[in-house]
Amino acid sequence: MLDIQQLRSDIDAVARALATRGVNLDTVTFNALEAERKQLQTRTQELQAQRNALSKQIGMLKSKGEDASEVMAQVGGIGDELKANESALGELLARIEAFMSALPNLPAEGVPEGADEAANVEVARWGTPPSFDFEVKDHVDVGTALGGLDFETAAKISGARFAMMRGGVARLHRALAQFMLNTHVGEHGYTEIYSPYLVNPESMYGTGQLPKFEEDLFAVPRADGGKFYLIPTSEVPVTNIVRGEMVAAETLPLKFVCHTPCFRSEAGSYGRDTRGMIRQHQFDKVELLRIEHPDNSMAALEELTGHAEAILQALDLPYRKIVLCTGDMGFSATKTYDLEVWLPAQNTYREISSCSNCGPFQARRMQGRFKDAQGKKGLLHTLNGSGLAVGRTLVAVLENYQQADGSVRVPAVLVPYMGGVEVLEPTA
Repeated sequence: MLDIQQLRSDIDAVARALATRGVNLDTVTFNALEAERKQLQTRTQELQAQRNALSKQIGMLKSKGEDASEVMAQVGGIGDELKANESALGELLARIEAFMSALPNLPAEGVPEGADEAANVEVARWGTPPSFDFEVKDHVDVGTALGGLDFETAAKISGARFAMMRGGVARLHRALAQFMLNTHVGEHGYTEIYSPYLVNPESMYGTGQLPKFEEDLFAVPRADGGKFYLIPTSEVPVTNIVRGEMVAAETLPLKFVCHTPCFRSEAGSYGRDTRGMIRQHQFDKVELLRIEHPDNSMAALEELTGHAEAILQALDLPYRKIVLCTGDMGFSATKTYDLEVWLPAQNTYREISSCSNCGPFQARRMQGRFKDAQGKKGLLHTLNGSGLAVGRTLVAVLENYQQADGSVRVPAVLVPYMGGVEVLEPTA
């Protein structure tokens, strides 16, 4: 959530920044809400002062043995108006919070302006796309020939946008996740987390999925009439570790890595990437999360992105790094790098990791704060990034490591995780 003081002090600057994200800030509505709030709060303060003064008068009258009934009646009337004002103020503050919760984060200084992905800026490339002397197949055909990808059975069991993996492909998928976890824990200093897959609405609100993006989520009814939500990413449960907490500044940064399935309804994406594993309702991801002091969050974004890049480099998968423009960033992000891996069958780079600094945006929604040794308090900064999306990494390995006879070489760093298997052979 944005700092409401920014809107109160310079709403035009906030409106200009949001406009670069394609968001039209309704300044008329906000100013009207603020005027009503000021009026209610001013009247409430006046009534409180009157009540306090009259209460003192009652005490003085009673001490003198005089009749205080008329003044007491006045206090009663003020109390009724105060109660009505406080109720109205509570409703108004809820409306203001709803207005604020629908606004995305402001882009950081230096983020390129643009309406969509066409304005994203490539900042680096690593590796050389492989060349093949045979007709390249996509991951669906490669995996199917290995007897390892089965979309028909998955569709029978669940429906479209699900996959079933078998044998060597299933093991390769597991190996990728284990390799990522071990690397991030052993080499990059992250603490492994095993988190719930179901979270409450407060957690979804804290990281910005609710209320604006409910249609993208899978809701699970509770017996008590409430809801759980299946996590769209482990960013949600892990970032919410600090919800409502006061963290000692000397313990920062907090660095977490978490492997979970992720569940997304993919609302509005029908017709996009319907073939294969690129866009599914259920997929696995190894997520990197960092809770940082404000002074270090931008440097932490560079480091976190580098940790995701290290996985691609270890797997020898060519990729490019781009910085997203204002119109293409996620709701909670102030700056985002995307890593796009080379997919030979598509002859292009496709997103495999998105690494974002959210600044204090999520922490303000969660009330996640820090306190330093001098007693100074502030909002934490939160960061997240895929390290990596496991299914898309499997897609990249199947396509980049395919061979003419239909077999797939196992990347060298994964051989120990595969029990020494160096090649996956076709079953037919």
